[in-house]
Amino acid sequence: MSEVPPEELTVDERLSVHSVTFGDASFDQLCTYWQTLGVTRLSLLDSRILEPQLPKVISEQGYTVETVFHLFESADSLNRVIDAAAAIGARSIYMLTGGRGELSWEEAADRFCAAVQPGADTARQAGVALAIENASGLYADIHIAHTLRDTIELAEMAGVGICIDLFHCWTEAHLSALVERALPRTVMIQLSDYVLGDRALPARAVPGDGAIPLETVIDQALTAGYPHGFDLELIGPRIEREGRVEAASRACASVSAMLRRLEDTAG
Repeated sequence: MSEVPPEELTVDERLSVHSVTFGDASFDQLCTYWQTLGVTRLSLLDSRILEPQLPKVISEQGYTVETVFHLFESADSLNRVIDAAAAIGARSIYMLTGGRGELSWEEAADRFCAAVQPGADTARQAGVALAIENASGLYADIHIAHTLRDTIELAEMAGVGICIDLFHCWTEAHLSALVERALPRTVMIQLSDYVLGDRALPARAVPGDGAIPLETVIDQALTAGYPHGFDLELIGPRIEREGRVEAASRACASVSAMLRRLEDTAG
């Protein structure tokens, strides 16, 4: 992968690029990519927050950790992630819930709420926001909240926050109303795009290349006072063909331009 010099980028300080974008890159490679892209906020898989050099890198580079992804399995595993996240100053942890097996959605939701409650209490005490995200039904083996509507309902039941992944909810009916309902609980908004007709899963594209009304939703969030960042999660064949760093660089530029346009309009 070739790299774009950071001086050629003007990246909005609210942006992060999720570490999943870079696959199995080494920690040293990740550090290089962060500097190359010019981001100041980090979004990490939970396996990455145990890197021994991460606290030093965060301190020396002035990074903040916006969010950490965790696949919920038990209160104990979540507590370990909360402790590690709090130690590096992470603002939030967002989760997949675990699967439902043979349970109905309602039964699985009740089970999740009971299981996650001790971790939610621990997270509040540690000053780390806990959230769940909406994710495709293709992940039904490890998650139960596949629409934004269901994610909002489950988050309200569990007393946790929401990570809105627009890639997985942009086609839902009454999206604006759903976003409005979700925003008071929203700790992160994840952005990518979709090119109509693309069947090559996971089929994500660089923001601005496809049909998702990203700028409209960003505008709605900012107008409503959303105070947090925007995370770029870029995976799939289109990203691989372009190159992960190249795609992330172009995504940072595209969303930064959207944010500048909205600021100019509002100003």
